[in-house]
Amino acid sequence: MKSKKIIASLLDKAGIKINGNNPYDIQVHNEKLYDRVLRQGSLGLGESYMDGWWDCQKLDEFFLRIFKIKLDEKVSFNIYDLFFYSKALLFNMQSKLQSKKVAKEHYDLDNKLYESFLDPYNQYTCGYFKNTNDLNVAQEHKMDLICKKLKLKPEDKILDIGCGWGGFAKYASEHYKCHVTGVTISDEQYKYAKNFCKDLPIDILKKDYRDLKGKFDKILVCGMIEHVGCKNYDKFMKKVYSLLNNNGFFLLHTIGNHKSLRSTDLWIDKYIFPGGVIPSLCLISKAIQKYFTMEDWHNFGSDYDKTLMAWYQNFENNWNNIKSNYDDKFYKMWKYYLLSCAGSFRARKNQLWQIVLSKEGIPEGYKSIR
Repeated sequence: MKSKKIIASLLDKAGIKINGNNPYDIQVHNEKLYDRVLRQGSLGLGESYMDGWWDCQKLDEFFLRIFKIKLDEKVSFNIYDLFFYSKALLFNMQSKLQSKKVAKEHYDLDNKLYESFLDPYNQYTCGYFKNTNDLNVAQEHKMDLICKKLKLKPEDKILDIGCGWGGFAKYASEHYKCHVTGVTISDEQYKYAKNFCKDLPIDILKKDYRDLKGKFDKILVCGMIEHVGCKNYDKFMKKVYSLLNNNGFFLLHTIGNHKSLRSTDLWIDKYIFPGGVIPSLCLISKAIQKYFTMEDWHNFGSDYDKTLMAWYQNFENNWNNIKSNYDDKFYKMWKYYLLSCAGSFRARKNQLWQIVLSKEGIPEGYKSIR
């Protein structure tokens, strides 16, 4: 009972009631939940949801309230946290070998899963909801915004590090007539992108960024540096610097956090993005300043809430078409993932940055594009 009182008191600060009537209140089905959450923190909260120990009508609203008052930071540090964060501090969890884990466990899932909730270009990053509420339009807006910020021209050679399923490469090639080289370490993304971009001036490589060679006029990193890790930021920026022509642009599209973290949430690391780390303003700036001039820094993090909610709605609408390949625990895992992340962006806990960089600074200056 003591643990229940502690949890109830913490939730009360967020305006959340146990077995309450509001859509953001939690409904508890197993009283062991309270001990488990106090013992295991966020890992216990997520796993107990997957196990059916509790539920919530509006998970995104539940997490909005949790993150708004930073309740996730107030639960006592536990042995699981200590082991996890110590490992991240001592070891490079995003080495060449370790980086393959997220490709195998997340990006190599059945492509039909991703097609069930993404747009036709399979954009697995934040859309740009300027003058639209439609996900498909917002993703085209995002890709076109990137093209305009990079000032793409038909003669340009573009490098897309972390190209996913080849959506941006196809869009840029079709609309701006430039040559694109896309790079991924995922087997499934590589196979899909090769077919998706066939008959266009696009090369798709299956290669680690550390092994890249050549020279490019423009470089894009969109939703990939979250897998690089702070121990590798300097090496990453140095590699991009060596690949970029002197008068070129480098656009970095990334989730951002106000705190300098060495690792991510335990549940997210175990079930969604192994080895993932959200960059902070401090750490990413420190890595940038050695090699690049910052020309533009654009934050549209609130659009990620809209993106995630659209993904979730598509996932729900199409679940019956793909559920034969998965079990109920997988369904709950993805629902928890999409809606908890939506809550984090709605609370402005996480941001979405597009950063435009040049090698030596643009003599005539850079005109920001929104």
